[in-house]
Amino acid sequence: MRLASVVLNVFDLEEAVSFYREVLGLKVSADTSTAALLVGADGSQLFLRSLSSHAAHPAGGIGVHCVFWTAPSPAALRRCEQVLKDRHAHTATHEADGFVWVEGRDPDGVPPSGVAGILE
Repeated sequence: MRLASVVLNVFDLEEAVSFYREVLGLKVSADTSTAALLVGADGSQLFLRSLSSHAAHPAGGIGVHCVFWTAPSPAALRRCEQVLKDRHAHTATHEADGFVWVEGRDPDGVPPSGVAGILE
């Protein structure tokens, strides 16, 4: 079993598409003026849905708390960390027993989403 897709509601669709394409290397498979489907090389899917800027922010409520992706290599993990830092979205990097996870906020400020990997 593996996670196949995630749906995220966003305020600025164009900014969110740019962010997830750069950070995760996803490709746009389909898009409309209010939604986009981004797909990873492994077939994983990220659906982005544009909401009004007056929509309630989901942090702290029930629903998805955070989303983590795995990096295929230490170099890919460090690349993601640098992209988050370049976008001023990096919040923390943690290392323990050879396992590393990098946390960041998405363009809407949704609390930690991240990328995890194992250092070699």
